[in-house]
Amino acid sequence: MSQATEIPEIGEQRGQLISSEVNNAVYAAFDALAQTVLVNNSRTLEDLVRGMLQPILKVWLDDNLSGIVERLVRVEIEQISPRRPMVSPTPHSTDRPASSF
Repeated sequence: MSQATEIPEIGEQRGQLISSEVNNAVYAAFDALAQTVLVNNSRTLEDLVRGMLQPILKVWLDDNLSGIVERLVRVEIEQISPRRPMVSPTPHSTDRPASSF
C-alpha cells in the first residue's frame, strides 16, 4: 500500500528538479539572508553588487577606454575625410636629364 501513496507523489515531482521541501528550505534561507542584509545594512542587493563592481569597472575603463575611443574616432575620421590620391614623389635633380635645364 505504500507504493500507492508514493506513485502520485513521484508523478507530482516529475517536472521538478528539487522537492518542495528543498525548495522551501532554499527560499527560507535566501529570505533570511535578505532580511539580515536589509536590517543590518539597509542596503539592497543592487547596492552591494554596485559596490563590488565599481572598482573592477574603473580599472577596466582606465585600461581600455582611451584605446577604444581612439580607434572609433580614427574610423569616423576615415569615413568623413575625402580620399586623397597617392602623390608620387618628386624626382630629384639628378633624375632629370641635363637637357631639361
